[in-house]
Amino acid sequence: MNEDDFNMSVRKFLKTVGVTSQREIEKAVRQAEAEGKLKGIDRLKVEARITVAGVALDIAVGGELDVR
Repeated sequence: MNEDDFNMSVRKFLKTVGVTSQREIEKAVRQAEAEGKLKGIDRLKVEARITVAGVALDIAVGGELDVR
């Protein structure tokens, strides 16, 4: 395995995940806000899950989003 190629491939995937996730989260939160579903809510719990077929990887990364 070429470490440099692998590293670049992982970085490209994570960049795509980051950009796509941010866009979809912002869209969903704006829609919920427009529908009045965020009244009285300051923070939203968030979780991302990454799995890799063919290897034993299934991780979840959690956090909170400030929506004040």
